[in-house]
Amino acid sequence: MTKRKTTATGLAKTSGQDGKLPGALPAGYTTLLADLKARVRAAQLRAVVSVNRELILLYWDIGRIIVEAQTTKGYGKQVVERLAEDLHEAFPKMDGFSPRNVWRMRAFYLAWTEGSQKHPQSGGKLDSKILPQLVAELGGQNLPQPVAEIPWGHNVLLLEKIPNPILRLWYAHKAIEHGWSRAVLTHHIEMQLHKREGKAVTNFQRTLPPPQSDLAEQTLKDPYNFDFLTIRSDAHERDLEQGLLDHIQKFLLELSVGFAFVGRQYHMEISGQDYYLDLLFYHLRLRCYIVIDLLCDRPHNKSSVVNFIMLCSSNLQRPAWGDELFFAT
Repeated sequence: MTKRKTTATGLAKTSGQDGKLPGALPAGYTTLLADLKARVRAAQLRAVVSVNRELILLYWDIGRIIVEAQTTKGYGKQVVERLAEDLHEAFPKMDGFSPRNVWRMRAFYLAWTEGSQKHPQSGGKLDSKILPQLVAELGGQNLPQPVAEIPWGHNVLLLEKIPNPILRLWYAHKAIEHGWSRAVLTHHIEMQLHKREGKAVTNFQRTLPPPQSDLAEQTLKDPYNFDFLTIRSDAHERDLEQGLLDHIQKFLLELSVGFAFVGRQYHMEISGQDYYLDLLFYHLRLRCYIVIDLLCDRPHNKSSVVNFIMLCSSNLQRPAWGDELFFAT
């Protein structure tokens, strides 16, 4: 193991495998190292922002296709939700294809097209010097660039909190300029920051968040981006889990004594949150659901497991049938 030691002069010395000190590091080394670290972080940020941009544009495009299909082919709610299920089945490692999120994609597209055309000049308390630039970005046909530079969670927050597209765009610019996390963005929206700072003239020149900002950190760790690339650090664990679930499913069905297969990655929406059960069976003789859920990649304790069982039980049971729940983890 290599050890580092700091001398009184602030120069680092390293010990080699033979235990001898090769001497003080040359002058300027600390500055060089700091510069290289900054370059690495900046490159990481540019890469992940590029991935995030592609993901946001994909969601925009999916929203557009759904809206056009509804308009020209008369697709209804059931077709859209079936589409979400089929996409999730085709891309099981992507969490973004829940029915709730697919509907958000549709709302996302409409908010920046039809919604932009409904408020062409309404900028709330924003200064008249800022409005022309924001209005110019809101063409109603294409997604404004700043919107594609912030994570999906930020975009969902803006959609849910701000109906006015000009104000939404102003907050998207500000989030990039100051590197706001989602929590900070929520706070500024609730405190109506635009009424206090909306008169300050700005060129909105920043297109990337500051490298050390909360926004940069959230973008780097955004699960939607990692799922989009399917390169999570636990990718090998997921392959292992997939194989394990295959064997469990095959074993229970081969027993063929009352086991009925209900679904895999069975979707439930509980209090606005999306949950997916790894395996769900129904036992015809015992008249109970059997849930098999692997928790190896999720932090859990006895209390959290009990709470999850109760949530599953309340959503799966049908009182008229007297069904019960058996849960295996």
